[in-house]
Amino acid sequence: MLVTVVSSPTLSPGARMLTTRDGVTIGDLGSSQLNDAANRQATAFLATRQDAVLTAVSQFAPECDEFADTALLFERIEAEPHLVIAGAGHVGAALARLAVVLSYHVTLIDDRAEFVSPRLFPGGTLDLITATDWGCAIKAAIAGGRAVSLAIVTRGHKQDEECLRAAIVTPVNYIGMIGSKRRTNIVLDKLREEGCDSKALERVRAPIGLDIGAVSPEEVALAILAEIVAERRGGSGAPLSKWRRSSN
Repeated sequence: MLVTVVSSPTLSPGARMLTTRDGVTIGDLGSSQLNDAANRQATAFLATRQDAVLTAVSQFAPECDEFADTALLFERIEAEPHLVIAGAGHVGAALARLAVVLSYHVTLIDDRAEFVSPRLFPGGTLDLITATDWGCAIKAAIAGGRAVSLAIVTRGHKQDEECLRAAIVTPVNYIGMIGSKRRTNIVLDKLREEGCDSKALERVRAPIGLDIGAVSPEEVALAILAEIVAERRGGSGAPLSKWRRSSN
């Protein structure tokens, strides 16, 4: 979180402080007391899904009465959202193209080279990977896992298992797996029998996506990306008009 003094009768506008999720700070707003209060507020703000907020010090730190009229801007600084897609069939390809439109960094993986040919995705907007080993390819694409979502949309149980087995031990932000309840349960049960942590498996969105009645590959891709965005932004996935209908 970047904290900036926007206006103040006592401090220098433009003074900045960077604070991490762990409470580590870099920079100085001009007062150690205000630094501490802003750091606590920034840590709380990071737990929300807002991108930025402008607020007076009096709103969150009444003890800092000397700076009550100081306005601070809190801005979330985060990595570019990265979507890793395992499977470049109809749904995977549609999902990749849609995610690019939403400014995601996209990595598309398949074990069939012809499905991740640059000819199918001109313009160099995607990272295209031909997997000789699904597990290795998934781990390499996820890397540190920061701001990474994984959509497993392969063509079969075996590939699904390999991808999920590799991903479940990583700090990836989102994991979703395509398939019917029966198919996804088969994969999840198999990994559970292998000793995979049950709490880790509970993170898996399976079947993947929101229920929008999707039929075509493009609609399924939309349902998947809608769930990924909702997870990232803290949305409920409920209709925005629900409040109006429930009040009648």
